Amino acid sequence: MAAPTSRSARSVPLRDSSSEKMDGAEFLLEEEQVIVEGYGVVLVNTDQAGTLLVTNYRLIFLSEGTRNIIALGTIPLMTIEKFNKLVVKTQAAPRQSDKSPSRRHLQIIGKDMRIIVFGFRPRTKQRHAIFDALLRCTKPARIWDLYALVCGPSKFGNTNPQVRLLNEYFRLLGKGFPRASMSMIEDGSFTLSNDLWRISNVNSSYALCQTYPFALIVPKGISDDEVHQASSFRARCRLPVVTWCHPGTGAVLARSSQPLVGIMMNMRSNTDEKLVAALCTQLGGTGVKRRKLYIADARPRKNALANGAMGGGSESSSNYFHSEIVFFGIDNIHAMRESFARLRDYLDTYGATSSDGMSSFLRHGGWTWGGGNLSSMSASVSTLGDSGWLIHIQSILAGSAWIAARVALESASVLVHCSDGWDRTTQLISLASLLLDPFYRTFTGFQALIEKDWLAFGHPFSDRVCMPTVSGGGNIPYELSRQSSASAFPSSPMRQSAGSHTSQNPSSTHAQNSNNYSPIFLQWIDCVSQLMRMYPFAFEFSSAFLVDLLDSMLSCRFGNFLCNSEKERQQCSIAEASGCLWVYLADLRAAEGSSHVHCNLFYDPLKHNGPILPPAAALAPTLWPQFHLRWSCPTEAQAGEVEAECRKMAFKFSELQKAKEAAENKAKDMVTSMESLSAELRNEQSARISAMSLAKRASKENEAFNRAIQSLGCKVHFSGSGDCTVDIENSLIGTPQKFSYSPSKRESDSITQNDEKSDLSVSITVMSDENAPNNQIGRMCETLCPLRTREGGCKWPDAGCAQLGSQFVGLKANFDAFDRLSIYDGYFQPK
Repeated sequence: MAAPTSRSARSVPLRDSSSEKMDGAEFLLEEEQVIVEGYGVVLVNTDQAGTLLVTNYRLIFLSEGTRNIIALGTIPLMTIEKFNKLVVKTQAAPRQSDKSPSRRHLQIIGKDMRIIVFGFRPRTKQRHAIFDALLRCTKPARIWDLYALVCGPSKFGNTNPQVRLLNEYFRLLGKGFPRASMSMIEDGSFTLSNDLWRISNVNSSYALCQTYPFALIVPKGISDDEVHQASSFRARCRLPVVTWCHPGTGAVLARSSQPLVGIMMNMRSNTDEKLVAALCTQLGGTGVKRRKLYIADARPRKNALANGAMGGGSESSSNYFHSEIVFFGIDNIHAMRESFARLRDYLDTYGATSSDGMSSFLRHGGWTWGGGNLSSMSASVSTLGDSGWLIHIQSILAGSAWIAARVALESASVLVHCSDGWDRTTQLISLASLLLDPFYRTFTGFQALIEKDWLAFGHPFSDRVCMPTVSGGGNIPYELSRQSSASAFPSSPMRQSAGSHTSQNPSSTHAQNSNNYSPIFLQWIDCVSQLMRMYPFAFEFSSAFLVDLLDSMLSCRFGNFLCNSEKERQQCSIAEASGCLWVYLADLRAAEGSSHVHCNLFYDPLKHNGPILPPAAALAPTLWPQFHLRWSCPTEAQAGEVEAECRKMAFKFSELQKAKEAAENKAKDMVTSMESLSAELRNEQSARISAMSLAKRASKENEAFNRAIQSLGCKVHFSGSGDCTVDIENSLIGTPQKFSYSPSKRESDSITQNDEKSDLSVSITVMSDENAPNNQIGRMCETLCPLRTREGGCKWPDAGCAQLGSQFVGLKANFDAFDRLSIYDGYFQPK
């Protein structure tokens, strides 16, 4: 749906972003079926040959050989405004004029500013087959034959739009309101209020007004009975209701249709006047002073007076308290339709490559711009001005800016209406809300704005965009009445020089009613694009987002914009039976996030966090390149090339930011690791110091032990294997004796465990011979042992020394026991 970068030899990949079939027709969308094919067809605009397919969703042109989709020649069926058979006779010499072959062409005019022409081989029935298929598929017999409903919700499932509308109402009324739910709608508990306004369910069954939403915001002091009475005084019962509230001052934007004052302009309604007066609440902090009310009539004054002849008209300021009536002079839907057609014709005529296959540079055999053909140049400028499109855009922008200024600068309330209150009123109200509320300049807010002011309040999309509509018949709710703009807008005379164009079956295009078709929503999106050009930092979304939004609306791929009112969509269960456009667009952005083409790289919510009020001098509109020029001047339409380069730079910057963050995280991890290693090193140093202290203590104890042993005439020798040899030389022992000790396995384990506990233990065991009671070593132990018993003899292991865990000669030694027994004091003298 995005605009192509080049129209000459332009091709795009076969796959769409949504799910597609891969069984030999990989370019088809889900549930899309080919109905007829035409081979050897030529796209006259670019002189490309290929295959033309008609499916149940679109017209597809595939390039010859590569079979890539050519964007210019591929158009959704519902985007086609009209199509005609053309016979073009080529110019030849006078004698050969009768023999010159004629070319069979099929002209397709789209609602998206394109005019394309296909050429078919002579003496074949391909053009006839394509034409008949278009007749059938562009006019489905039932609403359920539309692709959006044939495909179903798929992965783009829709939520109930009524819930989203209530959530927006709750936001407008202030903080502290719960989230809306289906249970609220079912039990009617959504009728909440604040100090000034309340949500009414008076239209919950659409009995009050069939084109209004099920819930309405009305003044808190107006009862439902008074609402009923006031509705009868407005055209189509579209009474004044609140659509936006200023959170600080209490000023509101309200909308309605024209009052039924009659041809004499003297009809009045007390309840209508009371309801309108209730919009003028007291100014905060001023006591009794009431705010001013402006009644903005979007029509020219003469048109409003003319409507009086049919029972309509406009208000009188004398009947409405503290009010002022202002006329904006915006033309009706018929003028907009004709202006759009003239603009489209101008772009096709003076584009780089037109639908007749000739460049505007070579038209009339000369260079329009480079050959000094000033008359052609003047004619083109005059044609653009004569289209009136930019003048209409400026009128809508100026009216919306005026409304926003009254609310923001004067704290005044504004009631806006036109005739029926669903075309020009919707344009002005929604654009003024966009200027006043920064929330509406985000993705979420823009969706809420469109769903509230365009969809819920009954802009007739089916009529205005020539889509199938639900008939008003009671017993046949799903039969369609097809409305259209089949009026054959004349082609520019400058495009008829290449040959003689004869239109066959001029009435065989859509049998549509031209009085209902008008590009009102497209015109509003154009106004939004003008604001984005003036305030590039104020919007979260980009111009590409607006183009894709328009393409999706025109194509009827999703069900959001089907039917003419909320009531019709609810009756047909459109939300449950079709995919949701908003989910689809959000899914496109989900993969790339803020780097997606739909996101505005320059968006700065803090720069414009309040209302934006453009001065009148800034409201000079220009053509919207991304939409108006994308088919006729594809190279010049790429005004977003700078933005694309910025997007690439932003992507690279984002990658560098990610790399920087990764490096910073790695550095933090390294610092953490170094701190951990430093802590371990400090622990090791502490352990080393503790070990050295223990070693010094063990050394001192060992020296003391050696002195004690030597004082007994013993010599202790330790071997590296853990064996211990004790030599005893004493007067008690006549001859020197040697005793050897090797620790057993259990004792070795004990020694090992003691080593693990950093305790120094030395075991010297003198084994006594039970068969030799007069053992000299045993007598020595008994003599020298300070804990010997009175009966004499060693009682090991029942002796007191063993019970205390102490040691002396012949006993297990534990130097901590020595400390407790103060053995140092008795036996060892310090050096």
